[in-house]
Amino acid sequence: MKALVLASGGVDSSTALAMAVEKYGKANVYALSISYGQKHDKEIEAAKKIAEYYGAEQRFLDLSLIFKDSASSLLKDSEAAIPKGSYAEQQVDLTKENISGSDPENDLVSTYVPFRNGLFLASAASIAQSLGCGIIIYGAHADDAAGAAYPDCTPEFNEAMNKSIYEGTGHEVHIEAPFVNKTKADIVKLGLELKVPYEYTWSCYEGGDRPCGVCATCIDRAKAFAENGVGDPAQQ
Repeated sequence: MKALVLASGGVDSSTALAMAVEKYGKANVYALSISYGQKHDKEIEAAKKIAEYYGAEQRFLDLSLIFKDSASSLLKDSEAAIPKGSYAEQQVDLTKENISGSDPENDLVSTYVPFRNGLFLASAASIAQSLGCGIIIYGAHADDAAGAAYPDCTPEFNEAMNKSIYEGTGHEVHIEAPFVNKTKADIVKLGLELKVPYEYTWSCYEGGDRPCGVCATCIDRAKAFAENGVGDPAQQ
């Protein structure tokens, strides 16, 4: 079995890559890193280091034009600032403001990029089938899905995309989200056991010399390492 792993350079995808290499062998694992117009290149740089560390052949894809009309604060063309605070705090603020004008429980955080994982997986399906990979692995997890902050990280989304890709590739490719029901702390626990080089990874939404420590993903990351009783190697 050959596997294609969506490799962003963060904690989740790097742990998924480590799992894939351990299970299938580095010769059978591809790392796919996707540019989508994000504010900085730190993620891609980190993904290169991780792929090289594991000896996985890496492919790159630029989907930035698809998101050109998005107002997501995660994109470099956006004038919106990256919000500070946890996702839960952001959603409390959104509920108060009811920005969407719809069900206040379903307001999306400003860093949500429209259907990003759907586009990533659909593109990956074509590449995976062309490379002879029978599985696509990505790092969606329960913390991102909580409160519908990122609806393209939920178990329901994963099941729907898996069915579509399986059917659309003539039953040759399926997807796997090994962390979809796990927290980031669970992922870090597994990664520490696998000795993932987290010092090479990058999660921060900002592109500074060091992680900002105050954006939602920095907060989640710090909490995940703290819950495992260790410091974040990227902060040391």
